[in-house]
Amino acid sequence: MLPTAPLFAGLAGIAAALLQFAGALKTTPALAGLPFDLTLVCGLALCGLLPLLLAGGGWRFGRALALPLLGAAGLWLWWVVAACWAVNGNAATAKLVPIVLVGPVMLVAGLLVGADAAGRRALTRAVICLGVFTGAAVAWGVANHAVVLGGAIGADPARTRVQYQLVGLAVATAAGLVASGLVVARGRLMLALRGILLLGLAAAALIPGGRAAFLAMGGVVVLMPALLLWLRGTPGRAMLWLAAMLLSALAGLVFVLTDPGRFDGIRTIERILGDPADGPEERVAMWRAALRMVDGMGIGPGGFPQAAGFGADPGMHPHNHALEALTEGGLPGLVLWLLAFGGAALVALARLPRVAPERAVAIGTLVLPVAVTVMVSTDLSNRMAWFALGLALSLAVERRHV
Repeated sequence: MLPTAPLFAGLAGIAAALLQFAGALKTTPALAGLPFDLTLVCGLALCGLLPLLLAGGGWRFGRALALPLLGAAGLWLWWVVAACWAVNGNAATAKLVPIVLVGPVMLVAGLLVGADAAGRRALTRAVICLGVFTGAAVAWGVANHAVVLGGAIGADPARTRVQYQLVGLAVATAAGLVASGLVVARGRLMLALRGILLLGLAAAALIPGGRAAFLAMGGVVVLMPALLLWLRGTPGRAMLWLAAMLLSALAGLVFVLTDPGRFDGIRTIERILGDPADGPEERVAMWRAALRMVDGMGIGPGGFPQAAGFGADPGMHPHNHALEALTEGGLPGLVLWLLAFGGAALVALARLPRVAPERAVAIGTLVLPVAVTVMVSTDLSNRMAWFALGLALSLAVERRHV
């Protein structure tokens, strides 16, 4: 490994974190008015750093990567082929650009940054900082009536529209990383600081309104620290953490249900308890529509909105990766998606006991919130999913000094 490799890896980790959560950063009041595109700048920086990171040497790629990478490559190729019979050519082109061009870059970024110790350390620290910043910025904006939650177009042109899914993901991921650090913290001061930070992030997650992100935060805060303790050979402490978190969740649920009115205006709780204007019926209707139009070869990239009667709105996708792959890519699309994403999940699970516990838990915390989101919200063109795929596969990659 070249002497400058840790530097390039650290910079790549920071750039990857910024690119992964650029959407959340751009919706905060402090950064909404940037004179440049933060996504483009971070993407160019990452593209410049990845070759330098790879050229540093010391890489060992496991054989388990073969099938998931083959599935991902096949999925990109098949989406290009399926575009030949797409319902809408413009929609297909708009879908292909982020999938076929951005997807491979994000997958490679996750693969390399996740496997390098310095890059992974910089990535996790940057994600914690970004989660704290976005959570605090949105909380401040709501308190001062400077933002409109949910990204509702036309809600108030004088305010910044905040996309609750993206902010919630940033906060949830940061909370999971902080919680994992909390259970192994040494010293009362560090323990207290991490505990306060975790409580602050949990409170911030209640504000934006992202139900999937809140569910993902619960998952990483409860499961990832317990997994870390279990892998470190302390199953008793792991079970104690699980019991404490579950009892805390139960106490919180009872507290909310005794008087839901006290939480008026706290968007996440309002949506979880069932906002009549924002129920799950629309999501279920999309899934049913996707299942009804399944055929052998699919309807082509970006064809679901028009085929389901939603017009040309790209936001009306099936909101489930597997259903989108099946509907738009047909049976070949579903098989390739399962090979790529399902194969990555199997690789990550198989590698858990073979890598350092801290590494396994860090990768799991970074991947799980996105994994939850892709099954209930986002689509294949979301770069966050491809980066998470690379991170999961990075557990089968080693970088050693040479």
